[in-house]
Amino acid sequence: MFDIQAFIYQFAILAVPVLAAITFHEVAHGYAAFVLGDSTAKNAGRLTLNPIKHLDPIGALALFIVKIGWAKPVPINPQNFKNPQKGLMISSVAGPVCNFILAIIFAIIFHGLIVVFGTSSSENVINIVKPIMKMCQAGVIVNIGLGVFNLLPVPPLDGSNILAGLLPPELAEKFMQNSKYGFIVLILLLLTGTIQKVIVPVIYGLASMLVPL
Repeated sequence: MFDIQAFIYQFAILAVPVLAAITFHEVAHGYAAFVLGDSTAKNAGRLTLNPIKHLDPIGALALFIVKIGWAKPVPINPQNFKNPQKGLMISSVAGPVCNFILAIIFAIIFHGLIVVFGTSSSENVINIVKPIMKMCQAGVIVNIGLGVFNLLPVPPLDGSNILAGLLPPELAEKFMQNSKYGFIVLILLLLTGTIQKVIVPVIYGLASMLVPL
């Protein structure tokens, strides 16, 4: 039988980590591009911490359910970079790096709460601190999940632009010419569970190094 209370509790625990992961990931892309000379994201109003601007409903739902997902990509015009190939690579890697930094911040808060309140016997304190600690644990898992997933070298994920930036220009061009098929490949890999089998153990392995799971 569906437990509505458990669902609401789980939703409340995951809401902040998911929205933070999505928002900072996309803002990091846009800000890196802006620093490198491309103001497309800024002009589109995407350099904002308003999560609604960055939310992709399906990608956010995937983050809630399986801890891997995606956001609405910020618009970037590589032609505005002095070196389009390297500029796109740097702006692409900024998103996952931001997620890994957020995961560390959530882990620091988690351990800080243990240090400050770990010996408390007050039921009121425990009832307040425990959900925050669970939220921090979720923050670690969700941010590592979003970061690792986006590093996969499958278009339109960030990993494809990072790989293209590392390849010789001719090979990079050929690789990106086939990017239009990437989303189909990505959906097939998700539907067959191939991606989940490969990266979920990685996600939880990395997360367990930061917080107990």
